[in-house]
Amino acid sequence: MSAIILGWDPARWNQWNYSAVVEQVAVTGLHLEPWTVNRSVAAGTDAWLLLLGAHGPGLIGHGVVLSEQPGPSASQDTTKITVQVAFDALLPLGDQVSADVLHAMIGSVPWGSLEQVTELEPGDGARLRDVWADYGPERGPDPTLPAPGTYPDDAVARLAVNRYERDPVARRACIAHRGTNCAACGFSFEMAYGEVGADFIHVHHEVPASQLGSGYQLDPLTDLVPLCPNCHAMAHHGVSSPRSEAELRQIIANAGYLRGTTVTPEELEAQRVGFEVLGNEKSAQ
Repeated sequence: MSAIILGWDPARWNQWNYSAVVEQVAVTGLHLEPWTVNRSVAAGTDAWLLLLGAHGPGLIGHGVVLSEQPGPSASQDTTKITVQVAFDALLPLGDQVSADVLHAMIGSVPWGSLEQVTELEPGDGARLRDVWADYGPERGPDPTLPAPGTYPDDAVARLAVNRYERDPVARRACIAHRGTNCAACGFSFEMAYGEVGADFIHVHHEVPASQLGSGYQLDPLTDLVPLCPNCHAMAHHGVSSPRSEAELRQIIANAGYLRGTTVTPEELEAQRVGFEVLGNEKSAQ
């Protein structure tokens, strides 16, 4: 998966309220921001935010490029491109990953003399993910897992998932691209539970475990799909290689389930009344 570094110097460009954006990402998991760059950047590219200026260099955030379009500047410079970046993890100012850590962990990148947009080598991009996993925002507790001590170990059913399904950065990239509706059955937690269900969904890794060699590079836009917990469980249930999104949809269709449809008691009562009306009309004829 390709990756770039976006240099940000607050003294030269500070059109966003960064503290508010950090809080927004912490609460909702996402912030969309147009970013002017000097080269074409493909959708799906990892975008690492590097703090420059008096307090830099320091790694301070991660996002994913969603789209690109020409963006005319004040000088009508047609070489400028505006990309839409979905920032999914940001550190507060002062908590950035220091230059000492970056130099020690990824010495091949000239951290002190980077351009506005710098493309990373694949190996450097992978190492930067590891650095972010160690020094980035802390992961919160997984709400789908029982609290420690709640149940004895032998009473808890475990779902066999791999680390890519638990990776918060990959998860956010998948959701930014695919949304939060279940890709198999269409279920939406937000539609069912309102605000409390907004942005909640599992992600499923479709690549078989046999293909996860040491050189494997995750592409969250193609390798991960959003699934509700029920469909996620069925993807892993009773098989050594997980079922794909397409297989789950076929299984659901064969079972006669219609995606996104729920018959309410009111609808059933209306149907019963309708049949009564039709029956009375036929008796009168």
